[in-house]
Amino acid sequence: MESIQVIKQRFGIIGDDPKLNRAIEKAMQVAPTDISVLVIGESGVGKESIPKIIHQLSHRKHGKYIAVNCGAIPEGTIDSELFGHEKGSFTGATSSRSGYFEVADGGTIFLDEVGELPLTTQVRLLRVLENGEFIRVGSSQVQKTNVRIVAATNLNMQEAISKERFREDLFYRLSTVEIWLPPLRERKSDIHLLFRKFAADFAQKYKMPTIRLEDRAVTLLEDQSWNGNIRQLRNIAEQLSILETNRNISVEKLREYLPNNERNLPALMNGRKAENDFSSEREILYKVLFDMKNDLNDLKKLTMKLMESDAQKVKEENKHLITKIYGSKSEVSDFEEELEDMATEKISLVSIAHPIGAKEDKYAFAEEIEEEETLSLQEKEMELIQKALERNHGKRKLAAKELGISERTLYRKIKLLEL
Repeated sequence: MESIQVIKQRFGIIGDDPKLNRAIEKAMQVAPTDISVLVIGESGVGKESIPKIIHQLSHRKHGKYIAVNCGAIPEGTIDSELFGHEKGSFTGATSSRSGYFEVADGGTIFLDEVGELPLTTQVRLLRVLENGEFIRVGSSQVQKTNVRIVAATNLNMQEAISKERFREDLFYRLSTVEIWLPPLRERKSDIHLLFRKFAADFAQKYKMPTIRLEDRAVTLLEDQSWNGNIRQLRNIAEQLSILETNRNISVEKLREYLPNNERNLPALMNGRKAENDFSSEREILYKVLFDMKNDLNDLKKLTMKLMESDAQKVKEENKHLITKIYGSKSEVSDFEEELEDMATEKISLVSIAHPIGAKEDKYAFAEEIEEEETLSLQEKEMELIQKALERNHGKRKLAAKELGISERTLYRKIKLLEL
């Protein structure tokens, strides 16, 4: 078996951290077998190198190696991409197509960002792992495939399982062996090695002298949290190589290229930031709902006052409340018109509830509304509107004038009562 150092040189892996060496060693040990492997680690740590090592050191090395980014394929087409489809199985399927599992028969498939797979696709994938069977989209014929699956994810899979975003049985099928790649901040001794490699590559690419870091700049580089890991470090090296005329980079100059939130800050724990963001959003939502409840209570009080007093007086006394709830001048004007309509309607409704000569009782009307709100009052209102429309030959403007309400209010009631 080849040594770890030979494998690193062969696949362009830089670093000598013990945790990195252990990950490569596990990949070399499982390569001759056909068991499924799950590579876990943060985004940008180089997870794509592990399945390449596994494939090249296995008996499948002469077969096809296909890498699939599951997060980059739309949910509507992922099944077709992986398992193929028959002609006419969906709009745009003008011909039959073989999927990756059919094409890679006898080889290896690397499913990157496997945690992004839809649940329906997860069921199909589970069947492939259990008995090597799959069905094309739009077909009923079962097909066989012999592929080795290596998957990778940067998600917390146990959390995804608890939230029912990932099937637990599929997780255990995929993770027969787990290989964890450490983040760059846990490989401090490798950071400067990687930077020098990137600087040399870019110097050759852009045909210019290689940049070098002063001692204090090296210390600053190693103290960063590197949330973007190797990908972020590579970007910094490329920017410095292109933009700096002085090829000796001081600590002050390096600091200019580091993001503000990266300067000597500890790395965020996985999921902690999202959890905090969710908590703050939830607090804002609670506050909005609480304010809405208060506004509704104020509006109820305002309406009750309107039922027992003069509309104009209510408007004057509650001007600040109306402005608070309705905001703009145009909306306030609309509300004032509604108040006038409500006041007029109140008189009409009171006359219906209390015929001429009946004894006055300021609470009787409210009680009668509560008792007959859903039946008699609505029917009476519908009857009055229908009669007014009939007498005026369906002309809303004249009917509204006769009823003593605005045409807009009449139109709203016609729509509400489905007349």
